[in-house]
Amino acid sequence: MSVTAAKGFVAGAVHSGLRRSGPDLALVRSLIPATGAAMFTVNRVQAAPVTVSKEHLELAEPQAIVVNSGVANAATGVRGELDARATAAEAARLLGLDAEEVLVLSTGVIGKRLALDKILPALRHAASSLSDEGGPAAAEAILTTDTHAKQAVAQGPGFAVGGMAKGSGMIHPNLATMLAVVTTDFPLEPGEAADFLRPTVDESFNAISVDGECSTNDTVVVLANGAGGATRSAAADEAFADALHAVCADLAGQIVADGEGATFLAEISVSGAASDPEAKAIARRIATSPLVKTALFGRDANWGRVLAAAGSAPFNGGYAQLDPARVTLDLAGVRVLEAGAPSDVEPELDGSRCTIALDLALGDGSADYLTSDLSYDYVRINADYRS
Repeated sequence: MSVTAAKGFVAGAVHSGLRRSGPDLALVRSLIPATGAAMFTVNRVQAAPVTVSKEHLELAEPQAIVVNSGVANAATGVRGELDARATAAEAARLLGLDAEEVLVLSTGVIGKRLALDKILPALRHAASSLSDEGGPAAAEAILTTDTHAKQAVAQGPGFAVGGMAKGSGMIHPNLATMLAVVTTDFPLEPGEAADFLRPTVDESFNAISVDGECSTNDTVVVLANGAGGATRSAAADEAFADALHAVCADLAGQIVADGEGATFLAEISVSGAASDPEAKAIARRIATSPLVKTALFGRDANWGRVLAAAGSAPFNGGYAQLDPARVTLDLAGVRVLEAGAPSDVEPELDGSRCTIALDLALGDGSADYLTSDLSYDYVRINADYRS
């Protein structure tokens, strides 16, 4: 159940010294020529590894990925880009690849430069540790404030899709502080991976929020090497798309469940909107509302906060369409509002998750979102992040 579940992929991890203890440098590569694609944060402040990896994808097909935790290499100027390029070049030298065939991902403290005197020697050890059993170690090495590794696997006819991700705080589209590496032995032609990845990311990693903060480093990468031997057909492509979606949705769900200080998960469903984009805007607004999230933490079924958030969802320079006289809202499976009229029923928010279902009765637009509560521990973790 790891990033090496698909045939022809190996991974390794070592402690480079960027973090005080534990593995903090991961390496993933395909032993067979692969094709791939990636999606990145749309934050205007983009980390050096994002800039460099974008350039590399324009020049070559990715064959290997280097991921470090502890240091984001963001807001580090020209020197940060040089450091990212040096990392890719050294990994390429060790693996017998061109530098442009290596993508670099970083996560950690913004404004702090990579320590190349630690990274470059550690890469030698990471390269020598590569194994088809190295996936779990790699998944551990990319964590920051996460409490556990995040891995997922899905099987299809003649192929597998495996992935790892990190993310706990600074989680919000587009994308979120998250990194994800997904590998598959399904056969894809150059240029095809992006067509499968883009809709999958929109429905998984771009439909979650922990704290409404969009990171500088977010990256989702998929590599495909065709080693599974699957034969292409319309049915096979559909099976692959389903498997890719399953892995990404699983990883996205794990990220939210492990949100910094999270104790409660809410699955938000908006239907009956005037359009899909408006439905997503409303779902996103509910998912990021501090008042909704703190109510969830207190297990307080204060559904008025959900309604107020829905009515103030930014869209196209104004707010998404909503008619309060037509809205129906179910909270934790209990109808609290029907066609604008309250039911005077108080739901119980027991356990660790609930559903929030909003029907606007305006059209066919729909969207789903996943969010976590906002707890005291979230403040503590982020107040002490650098200390």
